[in-house]
Amino acid sequence: MAKICIDPGHAGGNTDPGAVNPITGLQEADINLAVAKLVKHYLEVVGYQILLTRTEQEQPETDSLGYRCRLANEWDADLVVSIHCNSATSAQANGTEIYTTVGQTLSDSLATCIINQVTATFPDLRLRADWDDGDPDKEQNFFILRYTDAPAVLLEMAFISNPKEAANLADPAWQNEMARAVARGVTDYYL
Repeated sequence: MAKICIDPGHAGGNTDPGAVNPITGLQEADINLAVAKLVKHYLEVVGYQILLTRTEQEQPETDSLGYRCRLANEWDADLVVSIHCNSATSAQANGTEIYTTVGQTLSDSLATCIINQVTATFPDLRLRADWDDGDPDKEQNFFILRYTDAPAVLLEMAFISNPKEAANLADPAWQNEMARAVARGVTDYYL
């Protein structure tokens, strides 16, 4: 069965909490890890081998993006999914988006499968897409996407800086549904 590397973005704690909600103090790194662990569970149930780049609430050694990429590459991952929460200076910014590197690659198909499941699961969650090349992924040369050998995507689940979306991100039931959507997207990729 395929080997999937799930990257819960940021290292957690005071080292690298990621984005932080300015009112509640909710930390992106905590949400990313909670969802990643659930994705791991759902993919293992159907037989995939899973590697998490971070397994603890605070794991400073994983702060290095180079470390995360080496971990995925040395494990010979077939796919890499990096999980994040978005943030903006405006509390009105909202929605979900998924990133791949520039150009058409196998990552584009993976991104489409995942974002299709996310938007089907959360029809009220605005899709922030770039349809210029015929698919919904946005293209950036983020480190984790560029330096992993396997097809890789970076999912921004929702905006931690938006009060409504931050409440959803903090909700274990919402996290569970997001994880199930991501896992279904990965399995769709292999159909």
